[in-house]
Amino acid sequence: MLSLKKHSKTLRISAFSGIALLSLAFSDAYFEASKSLEIFNSLYKEININYVDDINPSEMMETGIEAMLQSMDPYTEYVPESNMEDYRMRYVSTQYGGIGTSIHQRDGKFLVAEAFEGFPAQKSDLRAGDEITAINDIQLKGKPYESVSSMLKGPRGTSLKLTVIRPGIKEPLQKNLVRDEITQPNVSYSGLINNNIGYIKLDKFLEKSASEVETSLLSILKQKPEGLILDLRSNGGGILQEAVKIVNLFVDPNTIVVTQKGKTKEKSFTYKTYNKPLAPKLPLVILINGRSASASEIVAGALQDLDRAVVIGQRSYGKGLVQQSFNLPYNSLVKVTVAKYYTPSGRCIQSLDYTHKKENGQVVKIADSLITAYQTKGGRTVYDGSGVYPDKFITPAKYSPIALTLLTKRFIFDYATLFRNNHDEIPKPGIFTLSDEEYSNFVNYMSDKDYNYLTKTEKLLDDLKTEADREKKLSEIQNEYNALKTKVSVSKKNDLLQFKPEIRLLLQNEIISRYYFQNGRTENSFSSDKDIQSAKEVLLNKNMLTSILKGNGTFSSIGKPVHGFTASLSED
Repeated sequence: MLSLKKHSKTLRISAFSGIALLSLAFSDAYFEASKSLEIFNSLYKEININYVDDINPSEMMETGIEAMLQSMDPYTEYVPESNMEDYRMRYVSTQYGGIGTSIHQRDGKFLVAEAFEGFPAQKSDLRAGDEITAINDIQLKGKPYESVSSMLKGPRGTSLKLTVIRPGIKEPLQKNLVRDEITQPNVSYSGLINNNIGYIKLDKFLEKSASEVETSLLSILKQKPEGLILDLRSNGGGILQEAVKIVNLFVDPNTIVVTQKGKTKEKSFTYKTYNKPLAPKLPLVILINGRSASASEIVAGALQDLDRAVVIGQRSYGKGLVQQSFNLPYNSLVKVTVAKYYTPSGRCIQSLDYTHKKENGQVVKIADSLITAYQTKGGRTVYDGSGVYPDKFITPAKYSPIALTLLTKRFIFDYATLFRNNHDEIPKPGIFTLSDEEYSNFVNYMSDKDYNYLTKTEKLLDDLKTEADREKKLSEIQNEYNALKTKVSVSKKNDLLQFKPEIRLLLQNEIISRYYFQNGRTENSFSSDKDIQSAKEVLLNKNMLTSILKGNGTFSSIGKPVHGFTASLSED
């Protein structure tokens, strides 16, 4: 009894000591914060009073805030009242009042990049490639992009007049439109491929994304598909809860999807499924690439950890951080990274270490030596610290230098504009192909265009010349060097023909989008998309699907680092 009393007393002393230390630490932190704010306030006061020129208080404060937040991570950001609409569009909802176009600025001109199907711009026959020169008789020359974009937007039901120059038509066109509520869906395409494989393209995880996926899935299920492809490529993420709901469409209730761990108990949650799934047995493939991030990685990582889906494509981006927004005075807010998230196996896929930056502020990737192995539900080995690695890796397509040049200099875009203005209609996306004669017309179109670019061979020759000159040997190889340069130059002129298959596909896709919009562009890619072809192969080969999910042979370990891996298997 005495020993218990002594032990109890010791515990009380220890507890009081812990509280005292915690209070002291809190007091020190509070003092440092108070001290820093007082210094900041005094500094601003002295600058405002004494600086030789007038200063803009709002701009100065915003610059200071942004500099402070940039020292943390790129996802923690301040949003002033003036940027609230853009913030809502990026992170919450895709609804806005406007005419339904995207525009790009080129050489001081404002061109329609795309008209969205079913909205005022498309209904009034505003086309990609049209140049908008005036809005409500206000000339756009010299105006910044943000100003023009804002002028096109406005409350639903309000009217505006556009003055448009269309290539091939001498006189400007007048377009009178009435703004509408523009909604860019999270699901940009859904349907069947080859009448037997369901396909859902999910572009973002904003409001109602799970509901859109559910609606698309229900429609596909009525057609009794042999499997489903959920395409999350280039999907940068969005709302975490939407990701949980989407996973719930394919797995049973009370299944852990993701765990969020923050600095405080209030910021730590475990998200589980609650509803009965719509398709618990439907063979499933998830497509990802290097631009699939955040909520996309939660869906892909969870379904991989649960051995519910085969993941195909390339390694995902590696964003394992959770943000939450907090309201600030004067209708502003701050978006703060409040936690890291962990997939069902226990791994965090965050690939960049923002806590331990180099002295110059450079952010480094998680070291291979710190990467830990985890186990999926069925015992396959997966790894943390570097995104979600696909079960089946597909080497990404790489464009030739000439194809990249034609894209970046917008020659393919401009030729598609010319083609559309000369052809009222084309066959459907799955049927249309650019004939040899039409491709020859494109080659002729390029005959007087400046599309100069540097090939890899030319780069190597330039390196050779530099090195030979440095070693004082250029004169010895000058004749051979000149002969090679001439041969490369002659060969380069044939690149439009040498890379014809690749360039023709790009042309076809752009031309189809002028008649059948984004859906047509998607449908046209089905026959040439290597990721989709691989997904179809897996879904139609039940033995392969089962072998991957059970971890047979080479599928037992997914994405193990090749060099420097020393971490042991996790005991969790």
